[in-house]
Amino acid sequence: MSHAAPDLLFGTFLTPTSRDPQQPVDLALLTERVGLDLVTFQDHPYQPAFLDTSTLLAYVAARTERVQVGANVTNLPLRPPAVLARAAASLDLLTGGRFVLSLGAGAFWDAIEAMGARRLGAGESVDALGEAVAVVRQIWDTEQRGGVRVAGEHHRVVGAKRGPAPAHPIPIWIGGYRPRMLRLVGRVADGWLPSLGYLPGPHALTDLNATIDESARAAGRDPDRIRRVLNIGPDVATPEQLAELALTYRITGFIMGSDDHRHIAEFGERTAPETRALVAAAGASALDATRPEPRGEGPR
Repeated sequence: MSHAAPDLLFGTFLTPTSRDPQQPVDLALLTERVGLDLVTFQDHPYQPAFLDTSTLLAYVAARTERVQVGANVTNLPLRPPAVLARAAASLDLLTGGRFVLSLGAGAFWDAIEAMGARRLGAGESVDALGEAVAVVRQIWDTEQRGGVRVAGEHHRVVGAKRGPAPAHPIPIWIGGYRPRMLRLVGRVADGWLPSLGYLPGPHALTDLNATIDESARAAGRDPDRIRRVLNIGPDVATPEQLAELALTYRITGFIMGSDDHRHIAEFGERTAPETRALVAAAGASALDATRPEPRGEGPR
């Protein structure tokens, strides 16, 4: 059975600079103040120019009250999934359900390997990500009896205790573009998080969405339950552009990458509400078009 698409989500993608450590905090506070839904940070643990993202997320979560927080995306090769699962659940409990978990398979392997992780090939990194999702979900699932057991090639957990359970069903989003990664999204993820700047254009979303949908159906899942979230730049952030992406390519989340106060304020105060209005109006028009014409009473 098909389900209604999720509500539109708007957020920011901020640089966790260590040169001015209060800057990303101030921008996160601005994100919340202008009414946006989510604040995210890059996660590059090998980059000394950046603050540690997990530490920054905890700090920002304590300074905010409403906005959701998450990495964009978590560097899985340097964050063991069992520990990551407990950290995510802990922050979700402390914030009353405001954490989003986004995962990446790893890209900058020279830097990752320099930090002590084992270098993986492209296929291996996707397999490792799938195993990690299984570990995370089992850690969170405290209703099942027995310990966590995942006998993976890259991640092995043999009887770890479950819990804590998060405050809400934390969505797991996966970033990726190649067919193998997209098929993994379809099988196990709650959302897909690509960046428009890495695509040849919005038209590429059609085929990428189709791969996710096919994989989801093969796994017995409803493709419409998988949220499609898109990282965008401030140059692709007019209400008309975003409404087109939502209506044509089923994008239900927009995360703008900018550290400019003006861009963030505009995105929250004008772009997000106007985009929601355009999409709602288009949905109402489509609904009206499917309604039967009213019948008159006819002659008596």
